[in-house]
Amino acid sequence: MTSLIAGICNNEPLTAFAYQSSINSLPTAEEVKARILEGLLPHQKAFVEDTDHRKLGLVCGFGAGKTHGLVAKACMIAADNVGFVSAVFEPTAPMLRDILIRTLNDLLDQWAIPFTFRASPLPEFTLHFVEGNHQILLRTILTYQRLRGQNLCACGFDEADTIPMGEATSAMNMALARLRSGNNQQFYASTTPEGYGWAFHTFDKEATEDTALIRARTMDNPYLPDGFIESLKSNYSEQLIKAYLLGQWVNLTTGQVYDRFSRDIHVKDNLPDYSDLILKIGIDFNISNTNAVICVRDREKLVIIDEIVKSHDTDALAQEIVRRYPNRKIQVFPDASGSQRSTNASRTDISILQSYGFENMSPRANPAIKDRVQTLQNLLCNSKGESRLEVSSRCRRVIECLELQSWDEKTQLPCKNTGFDHTNDALGYCVYREFSILYARAGSRTGIRIY
Repeated sequence: MTSLIAGICNNEPLTAFAYQSSINSLPTAEEVKARILEGLLPHQKAFVEDTDHRKLGLVCGFGAGKTHGLVAKACMIAADNVGFVSAVFEPTAPMLRDILIRTLNDLLDQWAIPFTFRASPLPEFTLHFVEGNHQILLRTILTYQRLRGQNLCACGFDEADTIPMGEATSAMNMALARLRSGNNQQFYASTTPEGYGWAFHTFDKEATEDTALIRARTMDNPYLPDGFIESLKSNYSEQLIKAYLLGQWVNLTTGQVYDRFSRDIHVKDNLPDYSDLILKIGIDFNISNTNAVICVRDREKLVIIDEIVKSHDTDALAQEIVRRYPNRKIQVFPDASGSQRSTNASRTDISILQSYGFENMSPRANPAIKDRVQTLQNLLCNSKGESRLEVSSRCRRVIECLELQSWDEKTQLPCKNTGFDHTNDALGYCVYREFSILYARAGSRTGIRIY
């Protein structure tokens, strides 16, 4: 056993004796690195060897070897930064004790890396090399404030997607601010994806040039016990299988409103030239947050070609539409309440739109919310399995909102508290007016509903 246990005894003679007896067999940093790399799976190896990105993520399904990869990364960083200090975090103290410390003990023994472990006052490992020592602090993410004053060369997070996104983001920002020592500074994390949370925003949606993401599926680990994958398939829903087996971003909140929406089916990178077709623009009014979804109708298919989000008011939105699409015939499908109120104090929203030459297609009253939702759902996929809606990949907010809006369990209506409702409402006004079998052939302002 290469471990040298400290912190359990008040004095150090026991550990000093153990350390002195093993000092003649200390490995070099290069020897340790070779031992770590031997036997790693391809995604683990890519994660461990990446030193080019300041922020690095490993997102995997269950059993794909995330924690093994995280510990391998921590030890590789130690070998590359002898004489410096790094830190590794778990969400909670029990996870620190039951997962991280046990895995570190097991793998350090497997790789024959001499180390000292101190349990109190806070846990830490010190790895011993011929060239010197490296200290790894073990902490919990929710106590990240204790990092203040530390100078670190690296920080690692395990399973950060299991805590609230705001807490994980604050902890990461604190960690990044501490990276100011060592030969190369890096923040790294391994996690199972928990919906569109911290990992999605950090390593995908808001990724910058200094960020990299490595992904792996459960089946990428050939050493799993027989029946493990089949057990997951038999015990989890399709959505959970995508997240926990395939390591994909999926909406895990209860009751996705537009659950027929699929990036693979509906999102298109290349669309035909629709410059000769009438623009059909759904609009949702809000003060300082007016949104528009710009579409064309290609026979029985609706194609979303553009979006305008968070315009200051209706006048600013109309100006932006004209700027982007001069000399086009434009029909607008706004919130019908815009004929009585305004985001501009002097005129109603709909009168402002009409003053720019847009043809108003809104009814006298909005359709029932669930009718509007069902019409859009049928456009995404009808009972024959046909999809009649396409979205340009440039419409990132539309795509995000279709994926993430969920039902409010209290009101039994689409949730209005998360900000994912505005572009969906705008799209819904257009879709209902154009494709509802009860309304599509009605006159411009009849607003007839049939029960």
